Amino acid sequence: MENQIIIVRLATADDKHYAETITNEMEESAKARGTGIAKRSPLYIEKKMEEGKAIIAVTDQGTWVGFCYIEAWEHDKYVANSGLIVSPAFRKTGVATEIKHKVFNLSREKYPHAKIFGLTTGLAVMKINSDLGYEPVTYSELTNDEEFWKGCQSCVNYEILMSKGRKNCMCTAMLFDPAEAEAKIKAAEAAKALTQATPVKVAETVVTPEGELVTHRHREFKGNFKLFERWVRFKQFVLLKSSRKKDEGNGDKSDRKSLLSFFFFW
Repeated sequence: MENQIIIVRLATADDKHYAETITNEMEESAKARGTGIAKRSPLYIEKKMEEGKAIIAVTDQGTWVGFCYIEAWEHDKYVANSGLIVSPAFRKTGVATEIKHKVFNLSREKYPHAKIFGLTTGLAVMKINSDLGYEPVTYSELTNDEEFWKGCQSCVNYEILMSKGRKNCMCTAMLFDPAEAEAKIKAAEAAKALTQATPVKVAETVVTPEGELVTHRHREFKGNFKLFERWVRFKQFVLLKSSRKKDEGNGDKSDRKSLLSFFFFW
């Protein structure tokens, strides 16, 4: 790894020989985390490369480093940046952040009006997403495309997802809405134009009946990331505990009560 230059760029058909390495690492990484991602074949990854819908990172010596691709849903209304993976030897180098930034920009270029979303259990990815302008949302704000949700079937937590009526799970849903982003820019410009600053209330955070933490629009999410990180860990603990108590018949009530108690305590 030393003395190697990492290049993060658009993947092309010439990168097909990396496809099997990428899918193998995706599977191994999911096993190590104890979670799952939609399984993709090398042929599927090759197709994304051919379509110009993927970002790849390699060294100047040809070693594969990382990868991420784009999927569009509901006639291009929603776009997911999926399958982010980095080779173990190159983790904690900042390459994941660069890949995420480039695939985000690629998504904005190809689908300028689409809402960009992701589901993840990784706090590091959530932090990168927040820096890009994503905000936590309920699952109901994501695509309704059944093909997308079928991808969750390969995840070890699929039973939890279905037991919650597909409204909550171990993953946190995050969304970038271009219309909202534009509105925020205009609001910031208008505020800057004022001769005297006026305090503006940042929208509050609430817990939905499904136990999902949601911050309303026009909120300042980044500044509260530490609290959000604690909530994510607690949510995952509660959901796992609830799934183990499923046979007792009180899982849904107990986990909702725990989440509400945690939120109001903080």
